[in-house]
Amino acid sequence: MGRYIGPSCRLCRRNSEKLMLAGDRCFSPKCAMDKRPKMPGQTTGRRRRVSERGLQLREKQKARYSYGILEKQFQRFFRQAQRQIGLTGDNLLVLLERRLDNVVYRLGFADSRAQARQLVVHGHIMVNNRRTNAPSCLVKEGDAVSWRPASTKTEYYKTLAASIESKSVANWLSLDKTNLVGKVLSLPTPGDVEAKFSGQKIVEYYSR
Repeated sequence: MGRYIGPSCRLCRRNSEKLMLAGDRCFSPKCAMDKRPKMPGQTTGRRRRVSERGLQLREKQKARYSYGILEKQFQRFFRQAQRQIGLTGDNLLVLLERRLDNVVYRLGFADSRAQARQLVVHGHIMVNNRRTNAPSCLVKEGDAVSWRPASTKTEYYKTLAASIESKSVANWLSLDKTNLVGKVLSLPTPGDVEAKFSGQKIVEYYSR
């Protein structure tokens, strides 16, 4: 499956907002949004007016970029959100937040979702003591997320274990910082997502 492999900072500049795609770099002086906040490419002196459709598209793209999802997969999540009871926009936010790569990121095992996805794909992460390499796997309430025993011998794990105390964990998750085992206490709510995009705008985009 193809994926975006260009500079992540360019996506932030394109959307004129920090999407936190580069991990610790987003908090450093090297952040492109701090150094070059203008949109990439040639620009003129005049600012173009963005249509309502353009604003809806921008919100959808921000959601895709934030979670590192391609359009086809994003549409599947949207259709799944439509089938659930409740507001489609809120359901979509919760589904995206339940992805395994996002949970690994929220537990502090990785500095970015892209890094978390790599950990999952390479087989370092287990869910309920079963190894899984699917970043799109949706966690459920009560699931335990841990490291594969063989992966605890890597230098990455040792560095993480030494720095995990300084990392915060989402309030719908818990983390045993001694054994680096996370648990899903409850399903996230839309308020837990801290989304940098509007779920309602995404619904409006796909409703046309």
